[in-house]
Amino acid sequence: MNRLHVRATCEYRTNLLGTDIRRPRFSWIIDAGGRRNVRQQAYRIQVAEAGSGFDEPLWDTGRTTSERSVHIEYGGPGLKPRTAYRFRVKVWDTTGAESDWSEEGGFELGLGDPSAWTALWITPDASAIPADSKPVFLLRKTFELRSNIAQARVYATAAGVYELYVNGRKASDDLLAPGWTSYHHRLQYQTYDVTALLQAGGNAIGIMLGDGWYRGGLGFDNRNYMYGEQRAALAELHVRYADGTEEIVGTDGSWKASLGPIRYSNIYHGETYDARLEQRGWSESGFDDAEWSAVTAVDLPYSHLVAQENWPTAVTEVLRPVSSFVTPKGDTVLDMGQNMVGRVRFKVRAPAGTKIVLRHAEVLDKDGNIYFGNLRPAKQTVEYIAAGRGEESYAPHFTFMGFRYVMVQGYPGQENGLPLDAFQGEVIHSDMSPAGEFECSDERVNQLQRNIRWGQRGNFLDVPTDCPQRDERLGWTGDAQVFISTALFNFQGAPFFTKWLRDLKAEQHEDGGVPFVIPDIVGGANSAAWGDAAVICPWTVYRYYDDLRLLAEQYESMKRWVEYIRSQGDNEYLWDTGFHFGDWLALDAKENSYIGATPTALVATAYYAYSTRIVRDAARVLGREEDAARYAELHDNVVQAFRDEFVTKTGRIACPTQTAHVLALVFDLVEESVKARVAEDLNALIVENDYHLTTGFVGTPHLCFALSNNGYHTTAIRLLLQDSYPGWLYSVSKGATTIWEHWDSIKPDGSFWSDDMNSFNHYAYGAIGDWMYRKVAGLDMDPDVAGYKRIRIEPLFGSALLTQARGAHDSMYGRIESGWRVNGERVEVDAVVPANATAVVVLRGAKRSTVTEGGERLEDVEGVLSIAEGADGLEIEVGSGSYRFAYEAPGLFRETYSEKTKLNELLMDEKAVAVLRRHVPHLLEGALADIARTASLRQIRENGMMRVPAEKIERILEELAAI
Repeated sequence: MNRLHVRATCEYRTNLLGTDIRRPRFSWIIDAGGRRNVRQQAYRIQVAEAGSGFDEPLWDTGRTTSERSVHIEYGGPGLKPRTAYRFRVKVWDTTGAESDWSEEGGFELGLGDPSAWTALWITPDASAIPADSKPVFLLRKTFELRSNIAQARVYATAAGVYELYVNGRKASDDLLAPGWTSYHHRLQYQTYDVTALLQAGGNAIGIMLGDGWYRGGLGFDNRNYMYGEQRAALAELHVRYADGTEEIVGTDGSWKASLGPIRYSNIYHGETYDARLEQRGWSESGFDDAEWSAVTAVDLPYSHLVAQENWPTAVTEVLRPVSSFVTPKGDTVLDMGQNMVGRVRFKVRAPAGTKIVLRHAEVLDKDGNIYFGNLRPAKQTVEYIAAGRGEESYAPHFTFMGFRYVMVQGYPGQENGLPLDAFQGEVIHSDMSPAGEFECSDERVNQLQRNIRWGQRGNFLDVPTDCPQRDERLGWTGDAQVFISTALFNFQGAPFFTKWLRDLKAEQHEDGGVPFVIPDIVGGANSAAWGDAAVICPWTVYRYYDDLRLLAEQYESMKRWVEYIRSQGDNEYLWDTGFHFGDWLALDAKENSYIGATPTALVATAYYAYSTRIVRDAARVLGREEDAARYAELHDNVVQAFRDEFVTKTGRIACPTQTAHVLALVFDLVEESVKARVAEDLNALIVENDYHLTTGFVGTPHLCFALSNNGYHTTAIRLLLQDSYPGWLYSVSKGATTIWEHWDSIKPDGSFWSDDMNSFNHYAYGAIGDWMYRKVAGLDMDPDVAGYKRIRIEPLFGSALLTQARGAHDSMYGRIESGWRVNGERVEVDAVVPANATAVVVLRGAKRSTVTEGGERLEDVEGVLSIAEGADGLEIEVGSGSYRFAYEAPGLFRETYSEKTKLNELLMDEKAVAVLRRHVPHLLEGALADIARTASLRQIRENGMMRVPAEKIERILEELAAI
């Protein structure tokens, strides 16, 4: 019998260094060695102090009968600050098989209560180094240590951004610490294990301190928001010797300060580095700091310090330039081959004083020149002045750029061509683990998926930014909520959103309103679909990870947002007051407006209903029954108010926009009896627009769901595959490697959308990924069970335009896969279900008698738990394991349009129009008959479809088919 193997984590990590969580949670994945239908019967968790064995653990659950393997909360004695712990897990399955112990994991608490800090906030004395000095500060301290060092930790943070050095070596690979939080309320500190960097005798600590987000100036429209006027650092080294004694070295008045070789550093504008001013050995004990100046204490709070929550920011990949070339204007440019976010590292040999300048941009203009217009005031420029000491290597420390192309000036010998091996692009973002995959038979869609992932990587740099290149890079709430499901499929994002949602909660207004951006440096608040991030994001994290703790933590914030909406205007069930972004950037907007044609009151009331429904469901999950009943009633009333205001008496949406129909369908705002009519009207709006969308930020993420869920999956596929403007593949056809802010950021003639708002790395429209994974690949979760404990695998097929697709996701239970392929009328569907989970596999067009799995009849297959046959096919419930189902499905892949849609397509095809004119005008009546004889294609599109009497459609199609 194959043994069970267990991989365990604590708070999503194998090793968690420095946390404030006093009751951490343990989760594990079971590897069943290929066996099917493996379910956990019991588990055992042991926790011990790092220096102790498991023979006398601090906490031992013993064999605990339970199927739960996600977020088991620590239940032992109180955990101590600054203490490391080990943990391990074993499980038993329902057959009695017992696993080995998992590999040990570790977690360690940070300093604990803010009052535990003994160090002081310090900054250079202003009499020697003014607080507004542009160069980066260098801070240092020397000290003596005894031998037999057992453990050493540094706890550090900054009002600014910092890098920590111990005895000349950087303490970690983290970048841009302490990250960007709502600094007035919360500031992260980091914990570093520096045991291996210390030595008996003389030692030194060095801190490099830049402005970062804290005082570097943020915002747009001539804003220059800063959190404070002066940078400051806070650090505390705790050394524990083998004999149990401890020593503390912290920032205080004994430290010294100087200015470093980084003469200027700014998030938006870049960095200037003068290597001639390097002070070699500045963070080592033997360095002569006699010329350095004093420091002074700064009165900054400790109460808002929290241990690191998010994944650290780091270099996650290195790209080499694919080419260099000279533009028509004579500029020398590197092409990284990918629109990326991060920095360029280069090597050079040059005389002292040689200045090398790198200017970063995303695209080339239609003439082949590098284009900086969309950066607005952001400079994205790096200047390096060589020291003249042989080969030198440099990459910026405290900035990042969004770019594919780099204009290089001043590099020695560049007139003869740049040496490509001297340059590399270092990709920087929050170091999230990859979690999702998608591919299909259309390589253009596969490129779209790569663009979605790269867009996420570029914009998930400590906060979910809207763009990484211009003078903005802000955590827009609307962008985050429309993309979060796609994001969590592709990358492990629980710590990322946990940290950001805590900032959202901290920034939420007293009346429950929610700012447009988090952290809030803009000041505006309370737009529908933007403020709803307070509700949608924690619920989505819960759905992906079964994270009840975060849901409970954010629950009051969720309620407060809904109650804020309820308090607006005279009608508590209709939100028709205040400013809203509406269907932002929709293509049906009036000229000179960014807000689409869908009334903002319709959008706002739709989201009011949606958020109220989520709060109702969250209350049920959390066991708050009174709240659940209250919000269920409120939801019913809001839905009725929507129907009264925006749905006609005959059951049509009063507003004739795609987005209005989409929201009504996906948020269940119309009665079941009229849903088919609304869906048909939406489909008609798409088809009449020649399979192009007109939706913006609000409608686009839900558009294909509205079609696929209501019988028009083929239309959704055609939208996905649309490669003319506006469509997802239009940007792919233009060579995009990330998602654009506008459907036509580059126009068909090569010109650009307006410079004022034209990011080429703006992930919102990448939300189509969620639909690709759930509906095309068919990998979804049960609507009533969180965390992929119960999986739904239901590829919709629906079109001969795609012949195969596959999706995979690393869930809390392990790897899930859904894949399918068709060959003629033969269908194969693959499913991989992790141990301790089950799945319902829906085989469209299948009959029980013809389906096989691995060549066997379903009745004989191990792991098949139940089979149900319905009008659309089979529903097969399976336990864990890998499965391949095969069957014949005659007719399944014929285009599944409604009859009216089929005719409308024919009326848009010039050959079909010619056939109609010659052969079947007698079947057409009135105006359409005249159009069929003499019309232009445009007239047919505008007037044709809806004038065809329903009873004539089938006869027309039959005659055309015969012809």
